Amino acid sequence: MNFPNIDFSQIKPLPQRLAEANYASEFYRQIVEMISDFEKELDPDEEVGARLVSFGQTVQFHIQDIGYYDPSLIRFIGTLDNGSKVELIQHVNQISFILMALPKQIENEPATRIGFKLLEDE
Repeated sequence: MNFPNIDFSQIKPLPQRLAEANYASEFYRQIVEMISDFEKELDPDEEVGARLVSFGQTVQFHIQDIGYYDPSLIRFIGTLDNGSKVELIQHVNQISFILMALPKQIENEPATRIGFKLLEDE
């Protein structure tokens, strides 16, 4: 079998920013902006939460932190309404959730806001 001669020296790599467009860090940045915008519309007695639907089951939790591992994993850390800790680790290709307003978990304290904290951490 004959293969064509290809001059690979003429192939240029993608610019770094474009090459990293699908990295978890970029998804993280976009999710943080969306959470921050969403929190601006919440009432003082509401906190940001997420609802996940998978395999016919629904999980709803208060989001307390988000992280990532490049190139492809996103972490959502939070608590269920009963106070149980949860952590969702998901590949960037599978991320699908609903941001929602949930009643604050601690009645006599201000509602938790994470969007501004996450923006400062960047």
